[in-house]
Amino acid sequence: MSKHIVVMGVSGSGKSTVGAMLGEALELPYKDGDDLHTQNNIDKMAQGIPLSDDDRWPWLQHIGEWLVDHPDGGIIGCSSLKRSYRDKIREYAPDAVFIHVHGSRDLLYSRMSERPGHFMPASLLDSQLETLEELRTDERGDVFDIAESPSEIVANAVAWLKDHDN
Repeated sequence: MSKHIVVMGVSGSGKSTVGAMLGEALELPYKDGDDLHTQNNIDKMAQGIPLSDDDRWPWLQHIGEWLVDHPDGGIIGCSSLKRSYRDKIREYAPDAVFIHVHGSRDLLYSRMSERPGHFMPASLLDSQLETLEELRTDERGDVFDIAESPSEIVANAVAWLKDHDN
């Protein structure tokens, strides 16, 4: 089973919850990729300003470096919205597999609107959905429906990871 796992998805998809639970299930450390954003990025998002690719490249480098710093394995939450972003992460961790947690816009918006104290406003959801590029067939990963409970998502992800161990 891949030891480097990225839980990806737009804001509000449950990356942090699923990632932490997946880490427990697989006995691997979990890191919330939001913790690796620069203060400038956090300030921009808090103001409702979408990040540019130039804003994201250093952050994605930090994501990749975190995986490299965990040679025995690790799970990190990272939106990974574009193929080029996932490619950047794979430059550091070629074995990375992507667990994409995703759902309907209405469910995502509802979750974002109900989160207290998060820097990412619900107003940025549409820009994230417009930016999102689904996993391609040549990328290691799969999509998991956030309409299911986090424990169901984790169980399905663990089963998928075991079935696709290569």
